[in-house]
Amino acid sequence: MEPRLNYSQVAPGVVKAMSELGAYTGHSGLEPRLLELVKTRASQLNGCAYCLDMHTKDAQVLGESAQRLFALSAWRETPFFSERERAALEWTETVTLVSETHIPDDAYELARKCFTEKELVDLTLAIVAINGWNRLAIAFRTVPGTYQPARQKKG
Repeated sequence: MEPRLNYSQVAPGVVKAMSELGAYTGHSGLEPRLLELVKTRASQLNGCAYCLDMHTKDAQVLGESAQRLFALSAWRETPFFSERERAALEWTETVTLVSETHIPDDAYELARKCFTEKELVDLTLAIVAINGWNRLAIAFRTVPGTYQPARQKKG
């Protein structure tokens, strides 16, 4: 696979703006591992190989298990995820696939049961951000496999 162009060199302001959005959600108080599950699930739905490579590596650095990452695409059929994580994954899918789902009331009610209003807004923003990154990486064919996560404290 050959990249089409390097969007970060062509328009560095785009990366700065997207990174600031990510920084906001990263400091929102939502659990870092939950955010990585959300980013990974949205990237699966969108077929973004670069982001899948990145966020599965980041999740593992945070202590996420290989079992849960391998089962993420079939999360409904496993006992591996908490009620809060399931609500976040459901919300991720419905927001990512908004043109198909139109965000049904039952998905909203489940999310509201598990998240405060502020958390739900922050979670939605995290989903918006990863969908944006997915679209940039897919459109310009960012080549997966080179990303190396920063070593972080597992949590």
